[in-house]
Amino acid sequence: MRERGLLAQYAGGLLVGLTLAATAPLAQETLPVIDAIVVDKSLRRLYLIKDEQAVRSYAIALGLAPRGHKMREGDSRTPEGEYHISARKTDSSFMLALKISYPDEADRAQAARAGVSPGGLIMIHGRPIRPNNGRGRDYYASRDWTNGCIAVSNSAMLEIWMMTPVGTPITIRP
Repeated sequence: MRERGLLAQYAGGLLVGLTLAATAPLAQETLPVIDAIVVDKSLRRLYLIKDEQAVRSYAIALGLAPRGHKMREGDSRTPEGEYHISARKTDSSFMLALKISYPDEADRAQAARAGVSPGGLIMIHGRPIRPNNGRGRDYYASRDWTNGCIAVSNSAMLEIWMMTPVGTPITIRP
């Protein structure tokens, strides 16, 4: 009988503690506004840089033909070089998107010499909101699958979104 009384007392105290914990404000981490983004295609990593230090690192997926610089529309390559974030896109079939300033003047000139369109709409984005073509969510986590964009998990995209303003420089390395 005494054991039940102690158990009830313990359970009651636990319930009060859980209730207080649930209503207490959580300590929030202040996310920095980053200075730059660096993408290392060979390592499949995206780094957020603040004061010359990587403050975050994320796994990425690239275009279906990840090696080499993007040469033309439809080549499924992710560009390489120095760009910047040129726009933020909320109305996407992916979990948020940050537009990269590809193609720049040099990319347009190279494509013109080859007589092709350089393409565009290269972004950092999350995974599809609704996976399609019979592909499950695991498909997007385990391979390169974009048409030339840089894809991260949806939770990573939310964090990147909160830390990255328009104008942020991005370096995409081979």
